[in-house]
Amino acid sequence: MYICSMNNEEPLQDYYAYSNAEVAAQLGERFRRWRSALGLSQKEVALQSGVSVMTIVRFERGQGNSIRLDNLIALLRAIQRLDDIALLVPEMPQSLYDSHKKRKR
Repeated sequence: MYICSMNNEEPLQDYYAYSNAEVAAQLGERFRRWRSALGLSQKEVALQSGVSVMTIVRFERGQGNSIRLDNLIALLRAIQRLDDIALLVPEMPQSLYDSHKKRKR
């Protein structure tokens, strides 16, 4: 199942249709593609990030459904995608924040 993105690029996947392990596996595969596109080996990423090669191997194979947040941040930094971390939990729009505060009163 797909949802259209707001900027008419690729459709966004409906991640609610997947288990946590499936989402983690997709993230690992995306990471592997970025690493490969940058011409980085797993060993090079391990040296840059401080994350073990075995952790990277498990993450890329979809076996990393319990990867630690600090390791994920280090891996994103190594493939120059750390700016994308803000997409995980975007800032709340002020209008939504204001309406939530009014309901609490």
